[in-house]
Amino acid sequence: MLLGIFHVSWTVSDIERSKAFYTVLGFEQVHYQENQNEYTDKLVGIPGTHLKACLMKFKDTQPGLSGHVIELVEYATPKGEHLAPRPNDINSAHLAVITDNAQELYARMLDAGGRFVSPPNAITSGINAGGFTCYMRDPDGFTIELMQPPKWRLEGKPRPDVT
Repeated sequence: MLLGIFHVSWTVSDIERSKAFYTVLGFEQVHYQENQNEYTDKLVGIPGTHLKACLMKFKDTQPGLSGHVIELVEYATPKGEHLAPRPNDINSAHLAVITDNAQELYARMLDAGGRFVSPPNAITSGINAGGFTCYMRDPDGFTIELMQPPKWRLEGKPRPDVT
């Protein structure tokens, strides 16, 4: 029986740089460890693995809005290749975070060195019409969507056009 989602994980080139970036975004470290053992080699299928792993979660999260944890992993050895998938490439992924002010978060992350595909765009159709969204890249190029849902969703109200 599946009980829930533990975390999502992606590989980074410099765990300290990534931790600093995600801290500005609003995450906090909840656990850090280094693994260099037979168990880890078997788990990842790569002999001689030495990895650093950091679990981070949103701080000051509204109850019930998010409990997700991200895991940042740096392979000290062996180093892997840096891939640069586009959003339409198979195996590409992105992380969407919720904000109540996409413009303010955009400006804060821009000041912190965030690289953006575009500034926040008005959502004009679908369930999130009335909100704003944009794609940002983390230091390794991973895509993060800054999502500001429409006001009714943030307030936990029913969709206004549904009776």
